[in-house]
Amino acid sequence: MSSIILLFLCLFLGIFFRTAKILPKETPLVLNQFVINISLPAMALFYLSKIEISTQLLFPLGVAWIGFLFAAALFITLGKIFNWSKSLIGCLILTGGLGNTSFVGIPVIEALYGKEGLKTLVLVDLPGTFMVLSTVGILTAAAYSRGKTDVKQISTRILKFPPFIAFCIGLGVALLGLSIPENLDLVFEKLSLTITPLALVSVGYQLKIERKSKHWKFLILGLSYQLLIWPSVIFVLYKFVFNQSGIPFEVCVMEAAMAPMITASIVASSYGLKPKLSSMMVGIGIPLSFITMAIWYLILNYL
Repeated sequence: MSSIILLFLCLFLGIFFRTAKILPKETPLVLNQFVINISLPAMALFYLSKIEISTQLLFPLGVAWIGFLFAAALFITLGKIFNWSKSLIGCLILTGGLGNTSFVGIPVIEALYGKEGLKTLVLVDLPGTFMVLSTVGILTAAAYSRGKTDVKQISTRILKFPPFIAFCIGLGVALLGLSIPENLDLVFEKLSLTITPLALVSVGYQLKIERKSKHWKFLILGLSYQLLIWPSVIFVLYKFVFNQSGIPFEVCVMEAAMAPMITASIVASSYGLKPKLSSMMVGIGIPLSFITMAIWYLILNYL
C-alpha cells in the first residue's frame, strides 16, 4: 500500500510544483536525465546481475516482447493509413508497447500474489520490459525522433545509451556467474530506488489535461491497446495456445495489463516524441489501470 501511495503522491507533487511555480521550467529535463543516466543503469546493474539464466525465462520475458512487437505493427500500420507524423507513431509504440511492470507492478502483484508472484514479475520486468526498452525501445526512439537517423547514428545512440551499457554489464555478470561487491551492490540498490519518485514528479510536472487537446483520441487508442488489447493477446495466447496456468500465468496477464511504463514516457519525451501525449499516457493511464486491473483479476479468477 505504501508503494501505491508513493506513486500518487509523487505524481501530485509534480503537478503542485508546476502550478505553484516552486521549481523552474527545466525541472522535468533535469529529472529525466538523472533517471536515464544514473537511476536506470543502477537498477540494471543491481537486478540483472542476479538473474538465473534458464528456459523458465521464456514465457515471462515474452510478455514484453510480444506486447512491444504488436504495438509496433499496429501503430506503424495505422500511421501509414492515416498519415501520422513520425513522432506520434514513435510515442504510441513506446508508451503503448511498454508496461509499468515494476513501479506499479511490484506493489500490485505483491498484494495479489505475494512473494511467489514477485518471482515471475522479476522475469517479466528485467529480461523482458527492461531489455526491450534498452534495445528496440531506444532504437525506436532514435528512428522516430526528428532529424536524419541512419543505421550508424542509431547504432551509436544505442551503444552510448547508459541503461544499455549497464544492461550489457549486468547480463555479462549473470552469464559468467560473477557477483558485484556487496558495498557497491548496496549503492546500486539505493540509486535504483530514486527512479519511481523522480520519474513520477517529472511526469506530474509535465501533465496538463487539456479538454480541447488534440491528443485525446490518440490517448484513448494508446491506453486501449495498453490496458485491454495487449493483456487479451497474452491471455488467449498463453492459456489456449501454450496451455499455461497457475500463478505464473496470472502474473503474466496482470503484468501485460499494467499502465504505460514511466521510463518509456521519459525516453519518448527526451527524444521529442510528443512529450505532452507521453505524459498523459502515464498520468491518466496509472489511475485508470487500477480499474482495468481489477477487471482482469476477476476474469482470471472466474474463468
